[in-house]
Amino acid sequence: MAKAEFMSPKDIGNRMKSKGLQKLRFYCQACEKQCRDENGFKCHTMSESHQRQMLLVAANPGRFVHNFSSEFKKEFLGILSRRHGTKRVLANKVYQEYIAFKEHVHMNATKWNSLSEFCKQMGREGILRVDEAERGLYITWVDNSPKALARQ
Repeated sequence: MAKAEFMSPKDIGNRMKSKGLQKLRFYCQACEKQCRDENGFKCHTMSESHQRQMLLVAANPGRFVHNFSSEFKKEFLGILSRRHGTKRVLANKVYQEYIAFKEHVHMNATKWNSLSEFCKQMGREGILRVDEAERGLYITWVDNSPKALARQ
């Protein structure tokens, strides 16, 4: 099938579709590739590049999970510290802001099974203050920077 001609109505439509977020179901975290539908995802999983990438992941799965987990942690905490500072905020609100970024690391590629598990782990490490309420988990970033400690 021929590719849509540059700036034709079909090309503009394709560009608009590719801008937004797609279904998580059709995302390959190992290749960091988003497919639009089931057929595209099936074709991707059969491709030679995907097969090579899966061999690399299978050779050392722990390394990949660790890398994805540390990247998720860094980005999530970065959003929390920059946008909300030390204010108490609903964890799901921060997560919604995080996943709005198209190239985010998906939670199912990390060592945490849920956002609650991640937040509670960060609470045990002293990075966040976590408290549970009726609406969900509320988190507060603990600023341990030398500047913040000097202000206190």
